[in-house]
Amino acid sequence: MSVPAATDTPDRTLALVPDSVRTRRTAVAFDAGVLLRITRMAMAHPWRMGLGFAATLFAAAAQLVIPQLIGEAVDHAQSLLSAAADEAGAREALVRAATLILVTSVLRGLFTMMQNYQGEAVGQLIGYHLRLALYAKLQSLSFSYHDRVHTGDLMTRGILDVEGVKLWVSTGLFRAMLLVILVGGGAWLLMSIDWVLGCVALSFVPFVAVGASLARLRLRHLWYALQEELAVLTRVMEENLGGIRVVRAFVSQAFEIARFDVISRRALAIAHRRIDVFVKSTTTMTFAYFISMGLVLWVGGEKVMAGELTIGELAAFLAFMAILQMPVRQIAWTVNAIARTSTCGGRLFEILDLEAEIRDRPGARDLEVRDGVMRFENVSFRYRKEGKGPPVLRDVSFEVHPGRVTGIVGPPGSGKSTIAHLIPRYYDVDSGSVTIDGQDVRDVTLASLRRRVSVVQQDPFLFTAAIDNNVNYGDPWAERSAVRRATEAAQLNKYVEQLPEGYETLVGERGVSLSGGQRQRLAIARSVLPDSSVIVFDDSTAAVDAATERQIHEALADVTRDRAIIIIAHRLSSVMYADEILFLEEGRIVERGAHDVLVALGGRYAALYALQTRMSEGVPEAAESGGT
Repeated sequence: MSVPAATDTPDRTLALVPDSVRTRRTAVAFDAGVLLRITRMAMAHPWRMGLGFAATLFAAAAQLVIPQLIGEAVDHAQSLLSAAADEAGAREALVRAATLILVTSVLRGLFTMMQNYQGEAVGQLIGYHLRLALYAKLQSLSFSYHDRVHTGDLMTRGILDVEGVKLWVSTGLFRAMLLVILVGGGAWLLMSIDWVLGCVALSFVPFVAVGASLARLRLRHLWYALQEELAVLTRVMEENLGGIRVVRAFVSQAFEIARFDVISRRALAIAHRRIDVFVKSTTTMTFAYFISMGLVLWVGGEKVMAGELTIGELAAFLAFMAILQMPVRQIAWTVNAIARTSTCGGRLFEILDLEAEIRDRPGARDLEVRDGVMRFENVSFRYRKEGKGPPVLRDVSFEVHPGRVTGIVGPPGSGKSTIAHLIPRYYDVDSGSVTIDGQDVRDVTLASLRRRVSVVQQDPFLFTAAIDNNVNYGDPWAERSAVRRATEAAQLNKYVEQLPEGYETLVGERGVSLSGGQRQRLAIARSVLPDSSVIVFDDSTAAVDAATERQIHEALADVTRDRAIIIIAHRLSSVMYADEILFLEEGRIVERGAHDVLVALGGRYAALYALQTRMSEGVPEAAESGGT
């Protein structure tokens, strides 16, 4: 299938690229603190950095010696042409100079190899620690942060930005030191021979410095823009692969390719601009270099004919410029490394410096469960803080005791799932409190709280691992017998036992090899396995038929009899047996009581029950009401 051009479906394609990403092109200002911070990370490996700096110093010294040896060799070779020359002595001096050049070149190669090795080694160590720190930080950041940030952006920072920082030691620190020694040491040596010719030989350096500085500003801006586009590419690819079944079902492959092509072309255009800036900068520096070399030949030749300079000394000038040619070209690379490291490091530290909104308070203690009573006391909550956004919960109060079941129902958006998120403290309440045995969940450690509160989500996430590993994820040291009891309670054991590899069967990515009901039952087994005091079922049997749901509830009665149970559901058959049912509407509890009490009340719950009963019996609502 041919790839459609980006202009085939421009309006529809661009509509699915977020405006916030399409228009954002502002890079943060250059921050020397970022480079200093990465340098400190490199200095945490002192012996490797010491070897690298020492190798750089000796490699640069060897490079500075080579032009002088070449100049001496040329002078010795010229002396062989003189009639009064000591031919044997001149030949011996020539051989000695050639041997020294060879030995110095070998040493320079060895020291350069050591410099490159240590630079790469330290870069890899920095990359390792940054990846680990970023991953740990992402594990600790609150749900509110992950609600705002796309996974593709985080993956880009964890891969491309880390790669950009890794190069700082070899292409930034060591190469900058090499350039300073070569230019500074070379300038001193050349000036000591002839200061006029030395100035001519180094005349290209200011042009290179100015050109490289201007290029740095543009390269850094373009690199930041390219990172943004690559993040969008990662996001689109991740979304597409995650929803590949939907794409195939609606025959939207061509549209998805066109959408991907739009962003790819933008990234390609930025990459071309970066190449254009880099090539023009390098070409300008090279041109300045050859102009300087031509001037050295002209001025130096005049001085040789005037007897002010020997041919060997002129050859030393030319040899030094030839050696300096590649490092001068690398100034652009060094500048690019500075720009890239500053940008990538800034993006990484932006995340690493974040403080989790939900974290342990100073002096927080582990949760101590005695009676296992969970209580909401006048809880109000909104997802957007600082008074922005509508309240989701308003003055909600209820309590659940061990061995009792509380059902929560209500229309979509009434705040049911928010209650499930507040109990394990995924978010903090705005006012009121959530307590377990009188202990405010904000005053206990998160680890101890979440070990005692299990939440079964409506859309469970499964890892690409064996079934038993998914079940015992919350208790990795659980015995196989405990895993089996949990799957029996979730009515999943018969299915597992029919599989060729049983509990060792590998589920696909996100549990794609299982049906929706099987994924939910596996999530239920995973949640009842740990020794939790409170279990929240957040519409966790929505994909299960009514008969299986009844069997699950009956089987769970044994394993949950000493736990406080909350069942959030849209289907009233899931909560009919609950000891107390709460009906939420616009974040408030408008009705509460047992099923029979609420039906007899004739309020909102009774109306919803009547509607669902008619639907389950196949009687259209319009027919029941006479068609009105």
